[in-house]
Formats: sequence, structure tokens, C-alpha cells
Amino acid sequence: MGDIRRRGAVVLGVTALVAPLTVALGAAPAQAASCSTQAGPYQKQVERFLGRTVDGRQSAADCRAIKAFQTKHGIKPNIGYAGSVTWGVMDLMKKQKAVGNNPNRDGKCPVNKGRIACVNLTLQLSWIQDGNRLVYGPVPVRTGRNGYETRTGLKKIYWRNIDHVSTIYDVPMPYSQFFDGGQAFHSAGVSMWNPPGSHGCTNMTKTDAKKYWSLLKKNDDVFVYGRKPGT
Repeated sequence: MGDIRRRGAVVLGVTALVAPLTVALGAAPAQAASCSTQAGPYQKQVERFLGRTVDGRQSAADCRAIKAFQTKHGIKPNIGYAGSVTWGVMDLMKKQKAVGNNPNRDGKCPVNKGRIACVNLTLQLSWIQDGNRLVYGPVPVRTGRNGYETRTGLKKIYWRNIDHVSTIYDVPMPYSQFFDGGQAFHSAGVSMWNPPGSHGCTNMTKTDAKKYWSLLKKNDDVFVYGRKPGT
């Protein structure tokens, strides 16, 4: 999300989804060790998701697998404890995967606008459709954290800047396409599940942001709906 001080004028599966849930962090046990020896409240669910033996007991191997997942997605503390944030991310991944290639099954993103970029905050997914035809996606996104929520409603892309740099946070925002004040689609170099979320922008992987750049243009519609977990 950047401070705008000037304005100028197929289908991808969900096999490698990555996006954060902003849910309350479960109380992890305080300890000096780098890997938790204690089972967490979501131990069995996490074990099942990771393909581990589902016994509800923490093993050294369980901890290493959980810790690797946490490290990959920026979940802290990354001590291998099966808490609420870790399970929340996994549960969201499962829900996203279940969407398959029918992200607008609920019919909430308008099909009478022609080409439109849709953002489902609840599932942290975005896609581009043209009427009832899916053009690209769905892909995982990372939207605004609590207090910096990505605003909902029907909008239009009003400014694009391929090499934008935020004047507020002094961070690069490649492939920026602004649709609501300082809120934009843009590439971000973090896991799409990196908690707690963006400062309002819809973060995407570089691959997806580049594709959106090629498929969308100024004045194209954007529709944002739902509510991100934890906001």
C-alpha cells in the first residue's frame, strides 16, 4: 500500500497455495529449546495435514515438520508447536484447495461487468473472470491485516505503475495496480500466508502479479467482498 502523490494516466490451479490467517495466536509453552516438546491443541489436525502419524503426541520428527512449515510461511514463534495460527493457515489452505476451478460458485462476484478482478477476503483468493468465464486463477493473496483492512465493494483500476515504491513504507511494490486510494494489487516477496497481513494492499506472488498486469488495464473493474479471518 503506497501514498499516491501522482496519478498517470489459462486458468491456474491452487496446488501451491500460500496466504496468512490473522487469528489469535494460541499460547505456546515458554521454553528455551528451539523445538517444542509439548503437543499443541491442534496436534492431531496438524499431524494429519502434514502426513504424519496421527497420535496427538509430539515427537522430535513432528516438531521438525511443523517448524519447517512455520518457517516457510513466516509463522512465529516457529518452534514446532501446533497452535491456532499454524492450524488456521493449514485449514485455510484446505478450504482454498477445495474451491478448485470454480471460485465464484457463490455468485458474489458480478458476472455482468465483462472482465473483472475478484477478491474473496474470507478465503484469501483472487481471480479474473469475464462474465461467467474464468480467465485466470484462483490464486492465493495476502490482504490487509486488522486495522488496515482491504476495503470491500466495487472499484476500478485507476492507476498502474510497474515499478512503484511505497512512499509510506519505502518498500517496492512491483506491478502495482491501484483500485482504492493506496490499495493495490502488487507483488510481494513474502509467503502469502505470512501473518498478520498487508497494510491494505492485495499482495500476490510475482508470477500472479505479472499475469494480472498483462490481463488487466486502467478502468477495469475490481470487486472485493467477504471478511478476512481475524479482522
